[in-house]
Amino acid sequence: MTNTVTPIKKAKQRAADLSAERMSSVSDDQETAIRQLANDLHRLNHAVMRAVDAGVSVELVRSARHHGGEGNWGDMMVPVIVKG
Repeated sequence: MTNTVTPIKKAKQRAADLSAERMSSVSDDQETAIRQLANDLHRLNHAVMRAVDAGVSVELVRSARHHGGEGNWGDMMVPVIVKG
């Protein structure tokens, strides 16, 4: 088995590095919101896997961008489902 660094491994490492940096620079409310988002994304990923295992293809597409008014923004997503 080779010790190849895949794009997914790189992305996970980058996320871990950014998370470590973030821990010292966000408020408690921000940290709570980030943890809730991470938990919800984890559940979303499991739902996508269940849908794929049930025989459909799933693509998440940005439908809009939410702006918070202070320069912050977030992508709003919708699923595009194709029956396999």
